[in-house]
Amino acid sequence: MSVLKLIAAALPLAFGAAAASAAQPEFPDRPIRLIIGSAPGSGPDIISRLVAERLYAAWGQRVVVDSRPGVAGIISAEATLRANPDGYTWMMLTSQLFVATSVYPDLKFHLDKDFVSIALIGSVPFVQMVNPQVPVKSIQELIALAKKSPGKLRYGSAGAGASEHLCGVMFNRLTGTDMLHVPYKGIAQAIADTMANEVQLTYAVVPAARPQVEAGRLRALGVTSEKRSQALPNVPAIGEVVPGYAMFGWYSIVAPGGTPEAVLAKASAEVVKLTREPEFGEKLKAIGIDIIAGTRSDLDRFRAGQRKLITDLVKSAGVEIR
Repeated sequence: MSVLKLIAAALPLAFGAAAASAAQPEFPDRPIRLIIGSAPGSGPDIISRLVAERLYAAWGQRVVVDSRPGVAGIISAEATLRANPDGYTWMMLTSQLFVATSVYPDLKFHLDKDFVSIALIGSVPFVQMVNPQVPVKSIQELIALAKKSPGKLRYGSAGAGASEHLCGVMFNRLTGTDMLHVPYKGIAQAIADTMANEVQLTYAVVPAARPQVEAGRLRALGVTSEKRSQALPNVPAIGEVVPGYAMFGWYSIVAPGGTPEAVLAKASAEVVKLTREPEFGEKLKAIGIDIIAGTRSDLDRFRAGQRKLITDLVKSAGVEIR
């Protein structure tokens, strides 16, 4: 075949490939759904909306925060996996769901295998808060009251097996107290019932807890991190009174397995970039978030470490959901 014939034969293929490339829309070309396993007003909801606002500014496409509270985040995971893995459905993965998948039996998914990492945003302590009518103003006084009336004090959480539940389990175990756990469908409901004194205390991440504490609607006794939170510097770490007590929440973004690699790479790069921006970082710090800004590989390693840590913790605490 002559050179001219070879060129003539190759031209349609070249133009066809170029046309196919041109027809392939650039991601994202439509709104993205970010599913969260917590109720509106929770820490994940607050962080997700900040991320959504910044991504809209960068991409010109809406990121719709879809709240699917219930069963400690398991409902949100199931909803995410029912979506087409085309890059337009993400999930906010938090410590809450890690705890839940360590205690709930017969799940329809495998958290570690069915979701791929996008970015690790940051970490945050929980705040132990009581209704102002409860006659305690310190962790020591709470322990004394709980020991005086075993089973009488009730604490709320975002659901059985949620991180807040584990905060209370750990507190009971390390202090020798017996406070009754009351599960809700979301932490906002637990906070509301604590303010109404239906339950006497609850645990919530700093973004959800701080407005209630600063308004005097709830009294903060301690934070669950090893050190005090910069957002609530006058509130002691529970570990200052209860040796060995430490628990923290964290926020990350994942997608269903099978999501295209190119989409994951672009999404990760943008989320990490926005998390590292000083203005955005200040917004997170202002509500008590410690910035991590981890890449996909960073989140992979973090998830592996957290899986071992939380599994061991749940096992040693004897938390079991039947």
